[in-house]
Amino acid sequence: VQLQASGGGLVQAGGSLRLSCAASGRTFSRYVMGWFRQAPGKEREFVAALRWSDVSTWYTDSVMGRFTVSRDNAENTMYLQMTSLKPEDTAVYYCAAQAPSRYYSGSISRRDLYDYWGQGTKVTVSS
Repeated sequence: VQLQASGGGLVQAGGSLRLSCAASGRTFSRYVMGWFRQAPGKEREFVAALRWSDVSTWYTDSVMGRFTVSRDNAENTMYLQMTSLKPEDTAVYYCAAQAPSRYYSGSISRRDLYDYWGQGTKVTVSS
């Protein structure tokens, strides 16, 4: 199983970026796919997630209305469209996959309940 995150870069505050997470090695049709981020000196935190089967989505409060998570079933790829970026969004962004057996109402934001992780892509937002 492989998750390949890409699309990070340097952007000015107020700008936009789209991150991609290409999944391979198994069928993720029943998985929850998540985005997490880790800023320097901080713990990895939940950003957003999507359930592949019905495209239910979840967001942390700080990105609600600015970030949108989506997926392309044919490409087996998840996206994170980030708009109105702020310097505090600067972090390494990781995609992850949570197996159906681990899912419950409180599992979405728990990084310890994700089974597979991508390598991370760095996002830097300048002020």
